[in-house]
Amino acid sequence: MLLIDKSIVAIGLILSLLSACTSSSSQEERMVYASFPENRGLQGEAVPLDTALFRYPFRVRVQGDRVALLDLHGTDHFVHLFSYPDFRYVASCARRGEGPDESLSAENIRWRGNNLQLLDANKSELTIWHEVAGCDSLERRVRVKLEEYVLRALDFVALGDTAFLIPDYSGECRFCVVSPQGKFLRRWGTIPTKNAEALQDARPALAQAWRSFVDYNPRNGVLVAATQLGEVLELWNLRDTTHVVLCGPGGEPEFRVSEGYGLPTGIMGFSDVQVGDSAVYAVFHGRSFRDIAQAAQQGKMLPDGGKYLCVFSLTGKPTVRYELDHYIYGIAVDEQAQTFIATDVNQDEPIWKYSFL
Repeated sequence: MLLIDKSIVAIGLILSLLSACTSSSSQEERMVYASFPENRGLQGEAVPLDTALFRYPFRVRVQGDRVALLDLHGTDHFVHLFSYPDFRYVASCARRGEGPDESLSAENIRWRGNNLQLLDANKSELTIWHEVAGCDSLERRVRVKLEEYVLRALDFVALGDTAFLIPDYSGECRFCVVSPQGKFLRRWGTIPTKNAEALQDARPALAQAWRSFVDYNPRNGVLVAATQLGEVLELWNLRDTTHVVLCGPGGEPEFRVSEGYGLPTGIMGFSDVQVGDSAVYAVFHGRSFRDIAQAAQQGKMLPDGGKYLCVFSLTGKPTVRYELDHYIYGIAVDEQAQTFIATDVNQDEPIWKYSFL
């Protein structure tokens, strides 16, 4: 009797689904929502840290008894590692600088087992660190240089050990599929816009306006992209090939084209998204650029971040929207404990903990 590893079959199916850049999916479904069936308020509590202040705590990622914090504008290092859940400082990595062993920028971090992955858009590379057993330190394992076909990589997810998905900013497709060695394999998916003029004449600007934050859960095969502008959430189930385009009251990303660039004119949308085992969680802003500009003209400093955590089912149905007592950017949801950690770029206390209960 021949025994076949189910994970190998699943990965093979995923790669076959990503084998071409198609204009649309026969199983694509478009949905519109005007509100959430439930709205609740949540109060957070500050998490004490025994380190210097962060400049811009952008992402928080939890893996087992470790939590990694990404400081988008870190002075010396971009990434700081803490024990979890007590947040005792462990180590820092991704030293800022122009040297061969340093990072010019840090767009996102991901855990894969004990490996911590960092995307550096300015160097166009992924760096992977491994925590040294029995030591409070990280050692760099490999740097993966991305091929030039991948334009300005600003986010990524790993599909097992076989490929990375990186949002495509050429405007040709939705994603670039990249090998673990950084080799460009193909483009896949399309931007689900109704703006036919932009699709015809301004694809790069359209891709900039449709910049999205992404996440993927290998346990259920759900991939999600949430737009930084407007209010559009896309969900793909890579196991059954369904694709849901979910549009909220904020609509599609709005922009005008200037010298080939897409300049935002609508609202700030999502700033982070996580695919859990039972739901999708997304941080939403909703503030218009007109209000932001008017406040700046009046010398006012508006809080930076989103005040809402929106929860959707794995098939794209809105379930509940939480209004928070802080403006946040990044999240790490623990479904089992019914809590989540959030980053706040406005406060001296950068990390806050919330309970859904």
